[in-house]
Amino acid sequence: MKILLAIAIFFLLTGCETTQQVLNSMNTGTPALSATEIASGLKEALRIGTQNSTGRLAAADGFFSNAAIKILMPEEAKKVESTLRSIGLGSLVDKAVLSMNRAAEDAARSATPIFVDAIRTMTITDALGILKGGDYAATNYFKDKTTLSLTNAFRPVIEKALAKVDATKYWNDAFTAYNKFAAKPVNTDLAGYVTERSLAGIFYEVGQEEQKIRKDPAARVTELLKKVFNGNNQQ
Repeated sequence: MKILLAIAIFFLLTGCETTQQVLNSMNTGTPALSATEIASGLKEALRIGTQNSTGRLAAADGFFSNAAIKILMPEEAKKVESTLRSIGLGSLVDKAVLSMNRAAEDAARSATPIFVDAIRTMTITDALGILKGGDYAATNYFKDKTTLSLTNAFRPVIEKALAKVDATKYWNDAFTAYNKFAAKPVNTDLAGYVTERSLAGIFYEVGQEEQKIRKDPAARVTELLKKVFNGNNQQ
């Protein structure tokens, strides 16, 4: 009776979350992870995921050959593209599109340290919330914490990259050619557009990595990841 009373008092004092961890441990025969261990495992997962994502996108054709995130002419320039192609200037459009994607690939290299900093400052409460959140909880966390920093970092890199690959020239050539036939000239912020689409591509890839780690055991490449995402610590 005294033993049972002691167990009951222990559960009441330690709270629901700790109680669940203890029960998990009793049911599986393995010790439940502490909140600190769970946070460490999640940060490890996020480091791996973001490094994989940015590494792929920073490589040649990282954006250009990925149909899901390839940067195309902006919606407001669709008429421009159609007109230019109809008068035999499709190669000019193709060069502009390639240049935009090359600029995004160049900028992707600067994303890793920004993600690493967001992970470093993540609290245990943040980590537990992400672990128990929806399928894209980590991706949404990054959007909230890094969008401004990524935008500020990407914009100058993209402007420089666009100049390096003559994207601004192709863009200006394309719009100059179009404006000769257009009643109303088109003026689009190329660097701003490419920055916006680059961030969308980055977060799309981060989301894909998050899904792998959450749902594919093979993607959990360390012992700590396996323990954190084995289902026993997400209840």
